[in-house]
Amino acid sequence: MDWYLMVWRKFAEFNGRARRTEYWMFVLFNLLALIVLGLIGGAGRAISREFGGVLFIPFFVYLIAAIVPTLAVATRRFHDTGKSGWILLLLIVLGFIPFVGIVASIIQIIFLCIDSSPGTNQYGPNPKSPEQAAGVFAGDTGFSTLGLSAQPQPPAGESGHSFCKSCGARIEAASTICGKCGVQV
Repeated sequence: MDWYLMVWRKFAEFNGRARRTEYWMFVLFNLLALIVLGLIGGAGRAISREFGGVLFIPFFVYLIAAIVPTLAVATRRFHDTGKSGWILLLLIVLGFIPFVGIVASIIQIIFLCIDSSPGTNQYGPNPKSPEQAAGVFAGDTGFSTLGLSAQPQPPAGESGHSFCKSCGARIEAASTICGKCGVQV
């Protein structure tokens, strides 16, 4: 569930990288939510033909709300394998062409299943090593909620900064409150 919520916290963040687990757990919980909302709408429709369709509204609201985070996590997943998010967009567009869409969908699924490229690539550090990721993004990775956080270290030659123990965000020397989560340090 933490993986699912992490994607919603990074609602429209297309930069960075996402692990396979983050992507596929988000897809799983999305599918489960849509099935439950669809069953509720179907039950309402079965009870009342005239007004039962109103119960399908939450299904469509959720479906529309999930478009941006789904695209964002898929883009970050492509980044994790060293591929541009523009390739994802191309594959989605090709998906609307008959017969070509089947091949594009298969290629897209293969790219989403490929393991992370090791180390840091042009899109950021490998999210499988949270100590590396925490030092670059200072808490924006969501690892702290999973119990995988490591205290980030300031870059060489930089002093006077500390990091929030709650979210890992960088705090200026003169500040007593974290600007990201509001916790007093």
